[in-house]
Amino acid sequence: MKCENCGFENNEKAKFCTRCGASLVQQNETPNQQKNGNNTKYLIVGLTAIIIVLICAIGYFAINLNEGGADQSSDYSSNSSADSTSSVDESSSTSSSESSSSKSGEWKLIGSYSGSGSGSQAVSVPAGKIMVKITAYPIKNYATNHLYVSGSNGQSAGVDWGSRSAVASRYDSLTYESSSSETFNIDYYETVSWSVEFYKYE
Repeated sequence: MKCENCGFENNEKAKFCTRCGASLVQQNETPNQQKNGNNTKYLIVGLTAIIIVLICAIGYFAINLNEGGADQSSDYSSNSSADSTSSVDESSSTSSSESSSSKSGEWKLIGSYSGSGSGSQAVSVPAGKIMVKITAYPIKNYATNHLYVSGSNGQSAGVDWGSRSAVASRYDSLTYESSSSETFNIDYYETVSWSVEFYKYE
């Protein structure tokens, strides 16, 4: 290979001129190699630009989703509270004429009881418009698994499982109105968990 600096003819594989010491590496590169090097540079710059644009787009959408999610969660909480109030009003059998003529009340939790296993307990409930909600989950699929709530006024609610019933949570509720306090007996057998809640309409 001929040195461009001094014109000395060197070995083809030489990296430096034997006479003057000038670099021969650039002379060994073909135009295709130089072109490939330029293409690689353009490819790296292009990929970097694409990555930056993607990061900016993801950040923009993430911020908008968070703001939208906060708005939706506040809407959901207000809607769910409105739905629960409306369902309570429906189950309380209060007529629309009564609610419009007098100040609207709401259901307030006055007692909550829960546990597991088997047993029973008595609960005193004050006078007024009362709603009882119960739920239970059985230990196994026996014919005797149950949760029963029965009042001294004859009102009762309950859930039980037969020998072929699916092992899953069950729910029940009742609403009544009484001018005197009542005693309710909670009877439960072979349960993983149970819950009884008493609400008063005020």
